[in-house]
Amino acid sequence: MSKHLVAGIDTVCHMTTDTETGPERNTRPADYPAAIVPMLAYEDGVAAIDFLRTAFGFAERMRLTSDDGSIGHAELALGDAVVALATPPGIGYESPKSHRAHCASAMRWTEQPWVVNGTLIYVDDVDAHAARARAAGARLLSEPADQPYGVRSYRVEDLEGHRWMFSQHLRDTRPEEWGATTSAG
Repeated sequence: MSKHLVAGIDTVCHMTTDTETGPERNTRPADYPAAIVPMLAYEDGVAAIDFLRTAFGFAERMRLTSDDGSIGHAELALGDAVVALATPPGIGYESPKSHRAHCASAMRWTEQPWVVNGTLIYVDDVDAHAARARAAGARLLSEPADQPYGVRSYRVEDLEGHRWMFSQHLRDTRPEEWGATTSAG
């Protein structure tokens, strides 16, 4: 068992070792649908929660508000996907959108509509989801389109410049069908 500091909260991480399935496996609390939870920093966590709820349909699972009114830790869910967010205290954090306003390299990186660093979430109706995001003022980087790997997806940027990809599963495909390879083992 190890202890970590995450967005100002002490957390305990339980790790088990299983030599048959790999060197380490993560265990998780019963109310987490997945072992991986993206954690995003926002300059204004309160505004981010409102935006993510309105534009992307997230539901708020929990919120820890810091003494100054900022978000110390919050969790949002969309279906069985969970994301965490916070406003980092005292470090002068800049969102991707703020950073690219004065950094030429960051501006060049964001000229590419494909998500380089971002969060991928599956939804039931990607076209309706994109329409909702657009109506809420989200910046769509690509329109919903069918992909050769069996999904329909679109890319979008939130109010602080974080990149998201929302996909709808259409059909199962083998990686070899669309040019990927898999490990032999």
